[in-house]
Amino acid sequence: MRLVFAGTPEPAVPTLQALIDSPRHEVVAVVTRPDAPAGRGRHVVRSPVGALADEHGIEVLTPQRVKDPDFLAKLTELAPDCCPVVAYGALLPQVALDIPPHGWVNLHFSLLPAWRGAAPVQAAIRAGDEITGASTFRIVKELDAGPVFGVLTEPIRPQDTAGDLLARLAVAGADLMVSTLDGIEDGTIRAVEQQEVDGVSYASKITVDDGHIDVTQPALAVDRLVRAVTPEPGAWAEFRGERLKLGPVTVVDAEALQPGEVKVERKRVLVGTATQPVQLGDVQAPGKKKMAATDWARGARVEQGERLS
Repeated sequence: MRLVFAGTPEPAVPTLQALIDSPRHEVVAVVTRPDAPAGRGRHVVRSPVGALADEHGIEVLTPQRVKDPDFLAKLTELAPDCCPVVAYGALLPQVALDIPPHGWVNLHFSLLPAWRGAAPVQAAIRAGDEITGASTFRIVKELDAGPVFGVLTEPIRPQDTAGDLLARLAVAGADLMVSTLDGIEDGTIRAVEQQEVDGVSYASKITVDDGHIDVTQPALAVDRLVRAVTPEPGAWAEFRGERLKLGPVTVVDAEALQPGEVKVERKRVLVGTATQPVQLGDVQAPGKKKMAATDWARGARVEQGERLS
């Protein structure tokens, strides 16, 4: 099939590469978010998807708004049979959805209708789900509510961060998208409407404030939250009035501490929660590099009774 691919961040790259490599499909153009400042120098850079398209000599379209007449005219001129989508990052108006005969097919990193929305992987980890997955579905006006073509499942491992899990789903999801488009071209796959009687949940966009850990919660909840916001936007707590960034923690069987209380031992640093303590992994103080919690505690000269909040 003739395809126009829409996507922006790194998790979309495996699917674009798989479609480029597929002998059955031709990616004639890529739609991605406009180049944006990134890194310490705030230099304007191409999105990961746009960069891969450039490497393969594929035309890159970066509309400010998908409903812009010039973009819609260009999309019509390209005449795609279908538009596969992975984490594009902008809403698609109906006028754009109507252009390809086979519609826009999205790869979403959850088992729909669970965790519709912007941050399904983070939500699944934070909720303590044991199984998640990915779904391909036809995009409709309502958020992530279109009929589903195919799914795959993936266990959530006890130590998975959002970054770990998303990386695995991105690779497995690429194969799912290719097989979905193969089936659409062959007429051997049928989209099934989502069951909305139960099981619908929503995963809103994660913000920096969402990374603030609540030490009055049970240890398991603290662990899940930290893993859910790692690597982005990152977990943090306040210490001496400043933000202390936290890497993944470990729930430990140790003597209970008051919520937020910091206990420095020779080989580990513990923090109290509503249940058992958690052991800190890497931490990063303001203006400092990331370091082991024990090194931070020695340098900061943490005193008995001090707390994270």
